[in-house]
Amino acid sequence: MTQAIDWSALERAAIDVRARAYAPFSKYFVGASLLTKSGKIVVGCNVENSTYGATICAERSAVVNMVSQGLEELLACVVASRAPDAATPCGVCRQVLAEFAQRLPIVAIGLDEGGAVVERAMYDLETLLPHAFRLRSPR
Repeated sequence: MTQAIDWSALERAAIDVRARAYAPFSKYFVGASLLTKSGKIVVGCNVENSTYGATICAERSAVVNMVSQGLEELLACVVASRAPDAATPCGVCRQVLAEFAQRLPIVAIGLDEGGAVVERAMYDLETLLPHAFRLRSPR
């Protein structure tokens, strides 16, 4: 039996953590939430650095948080950002997500300046990153 996904709880978690993002340079604040197989929602936000290369995206921040809690199996992902379009994970984040899931539904939500959802789009990781590099099968 497939576990039901509470998309509204995942969206709320991504929007809430977005408020804690550290983006003094780009002003592009992003929050991400992950649903693990255990049913736990894990969050992350982007954290910029003046060198830019040391910046971490919200999705990778959430994955690091997930692994640090001993969790590894992903069922769903939500990414929240203020953008004209619902922004999907970047290429590096797609590859990191592929380490923990092969078929991962991803909801990208775009927010207006007041924080209201103005766009919502659903993707599958396999569509966003066909032929992902994998050393092992996702759990």
